[in-house]
Amino acid sequence: MIEFLSPVSKKVMAHREILPPGTLGKQIETHSKIGELPNLKDVKFALLGIKENRADVDFIGAEISFDSYRKALYSLYPGNWNYKIIDLGDIEKGETAEDTRFAAKEVIAALLKKNILPIILGGSQDLAYAQYRANDVLDKMVNIVNIDNRFDLGNAELPMSNKSYVGKMVVAKPYNLFNYSVLGYQSFFNAPQEIALMDKLFFDAYRLGAVTADITIVEPIMRDADIVTLDVTAIKSAELSYKNNDSPNGFDGREICAISRYAGISNKVKSFGVYELSNSIESKSGAMLVAQILWYFIEGFNFRVDDDDFNNENLFTSYNVPVEDEVLEFKKSNKTERWWIVLPFISNANNKLLRQTLLPCTYGEYLSACNQEIPERWLKARHKNEV
Repeated sequence: MIEFLSPVSKKVMAHREILPPGTLGKQIETHSKIGELPNLKDVKFALLGIKENRADVDFIGAEISFDSYRKALYSLYPGNWNYKIIDLGDIEKGETAEDTRFAAKEVIAALLKKNILPIILGGSQDLAYAQYRANDVLDKMVNIVNIDNRFDLGNAELPMSNKSYVGKMVVAKPYNLFNYSVLGYQSFFNAPQEIALMDKLFFDAYRLGAVTADITIVEPIMRDADIVTLDVTAIKSAELSYKNNDSPNGFDGREICAISRYAGISNKVKSFGVYELSNSIESKSGAMLVAQILWYFIEGFNFRVDDDDFNNENLFTSYNVPVEDEVLEFKKSNKTERWWIVLPFISNANNKLLRQTLLPCTYGEYLSACNQEIPERWLKARHKNEV
């Protein structure tokens, strides 16, 4: 993968030299010389920039630099972390946007095979397609959670853009997408036919108001995610001083950092991408917010607690709840007190779907079932299996 990577800029390396001892910049090993990557032994996180934005529907020739985000991240102090972090530098623009996406897929796939978690700084969000396709090497169905004010489904028949890449995920082979969830969508940014299509595909969509009213609903959604992507335009424009994002509504700094931490805590998340980054985020506070989002993701990872063996009934408490003509089985971990609902209808014949037989849920969904309300996510999972 070294042939696709360019070193961290000299400006960032110079900034790194003047940082106080103990900061992340003094601890992160960097790709600072052409052809010399940091040692990947015992590495858990790899920071990776992808300088591609030509598939942005508003592209007018702007170049991308991630220097401000790196400087902000490097200046932070780590928590009580036990994992090694490296900065691989950037993937430069290829001859075409498709070439860049290919390079990104190859680098991310190489990291996944080494059990290294890529943390991606990206330009236009069509790069999330490369992040998704990199998981083909794992030969498993995957779940994607996208923190975004738009669904980005688009028309799969048209060329890919940062507003129409998810449709490609749905129709392109190999078919590895099991579920797609969007956190924080705003209805006025999404065409009615796209909202209807999300429902038709049995994907999960959570409006901004629902998430901000109870941020804890994010936890079970993230617990079942393999890939997490963030479009920074889902954040209030005032929080980022982002001149290309004219929406006053969105997540605030505390909410987006909490969501990022939930993503890190999830035992299944294997890659985390932050997209729609550009030089239009002009303020230091905007770059610092992005850095803190990454910090909270890594912080969450360090608080991961492995789930016990689900085959050992002594480690879980099971609850059977009759609802209409169904009997729903819930499981509660005696160690973490996290809840799951069993999906008995998932076929064991498909090895890619074996991991989907338990659906993370909340205590509130269990209480709703006790009140004769079948959880919507359970229904959607059943419908998807029947299609």
